[in-house]
Amino acid sequence: MKLVIATLFLLFSLSILAQKKSVPVDNKNELMPAGITATITKNTVLVVAGNKIEYTAYSGFLNLQNDTGKLVAKVFFTYYKKNAEDAAKRPICFTFNGGPGSSSVWLHMGGLGPKRVLLQDDGTSPPPPYQIVNNEYTWLDKTDLVFIDPVSTGFSYAASGENIKQFHGFVEDVQSIASFIRSFLSKFERWASPKYLAGESYGTTRAAGLSKYLTDNYRIYINGILLISPVLNFGTNDVAIGNDLPFVLYVPSYTAAAWYHKKLAPALQTNLQKTLTESEAFAMNEYAPALLKGEWLSEADKDKIAEKLSYYTGLSKAYILQANLRVSDSRFYKELRRKDGLSVGRLDSRFTGHNFDNAGEGADFDPSFTNIDGPFTSTMNDYFERELNFKEDRAYNIFGNVYPWNYNNVQNQYLNVAESLRDAMTKNTNLKVYIGSGYYDFATPYFTANYDVAHMFLQPELRKNLKHYYYESGHMYYINKPSMIQFKKDVDSFFEWSNNIK
Repeated sequence: MKLVIATLFLLFSLSILAQKKSVPVDNKNELMPAGITATITKNTVLVVAGNKIEYTAYSGFLNLQNDTGKLVAKVFFTYYKKNAEDAAKRPICFTFNGGPGSSSVWLHMGGLGPKRVLLQDDGTSPPPPYQIVNNEYTWLDKTDLVFIDPVSTGFSYAASGENIKQFHGFVEDVQSIASFIRSFLSKFERWASPKYLAGESYGTTRAAGLSKYLTDNYRIYINGILLISPVLNFGTNDVAIGNDLPFVLYVPSYTAAAWYHKKLAPALQTNLQKTLTESEAFAMNEYAPALLKGEWLSEADKDKIAEKLSYYTGLSKAYILQANLRVSDSRFYKELRRKDGLSVGRLDSRFTGHNFDNAGEGADFDPSFTNIDGPFTSTMNDYFERELNFKEDRAYNIFGNVYPWNYNNVQNQYLNVAESLRDAMTKNTNLKVYIGSGYYDFATPYFTANYDVAHMFLQPELRKNLKHYYYESGHMYYINKPSMIQFKKDVDSFFEWSNNIK
């Protein structure tokens, strides 16, 4: 059932609570927006690049109502606002993760928010208990931040008696988040602010969809979109029998993983960038035409392709021939370091794990996910309760049950929101787009993003509005400190470029 959303009403019952770094404030006479229950933490101080930032944090539920005024859901958000700033000049960025079904925990506590999980410099988790530290790489010096947890994720939930399916689908999700954004802008008087969207993984799918929906339905023109580890066209990302394209586009990521684990020939181990350039050329100019031929490919040519694919992936030629030249990512995780008794990660192939045995078809679990799952879950709950003083009986769902996710809008097709993004960029010619990719990411390989952008067929003057950045890390490339530092520099430049912020 499609959700018809009209107005959203906000109510804040404020609990002003003192913290070690917070100043108690009497808000009895403050006129607040009407709508939901929330807490406020005022005058918190953070130092970024040597500059003190004083900000206020709002944590609460936004009441989502249908066109008859009936409550259909309560959407949880955390809003960070820099104090003593002119809202008309101060950017605001609406932020979310993906899944679908993920809360905003990863971007909130990993890279963008004022606090972050303390990991080792390479992103490896320390032993529990885990620590929260000030995030010197937060975006708060450039923009206010609103972290949104879609319905069924985080603390967000559907109202009693409501059909949860009205929120679980591409169209349904875009509609509900767009309505949230529109109401938020009104209730917090942010219509005059420069507006941004930032999404990670499926959150980039949501952001691209929102770019068109907000423009067409609410006439909200966005200044910039930040796509972190993007998936724009599922046809380039989803490996399936009969869809050979992902096999081609995954090859450079296989090369990067093999390079990191030192499984390539010595000539390829000297320079990652040079090696990836070679791998990309092989994938597009030799491997892709070979797969296109299918059974028309001669045995001699098949043997040559297998040998070269072995050269650029670190897998044996025999294994590649057994796989009919088509090695899926799930098989690669297990095969690359099978002889070592290890499998490599999906979100970040730098990480390895042990399985039940070494003869399996694929990995038993993703070691790169288990590395971050515990630390982020623990610190997110601790942060809400102790530092933001937000108390809630419901569990904070890091991942909510949102399946089956509805893709009825693309019956018998692959969802392709690259076209939605192109449409928005064409209508709003000032829209700027950041794309960030990790070389060791198999969830959203960097070369698929390259391909998707190359097939948007943007006019040259619009193509200049999109910039792609790369990091020697995985899906959550900000967990790797060197990548986090570069990420912050790139994002700072992006905000300055897209909004002339100094």
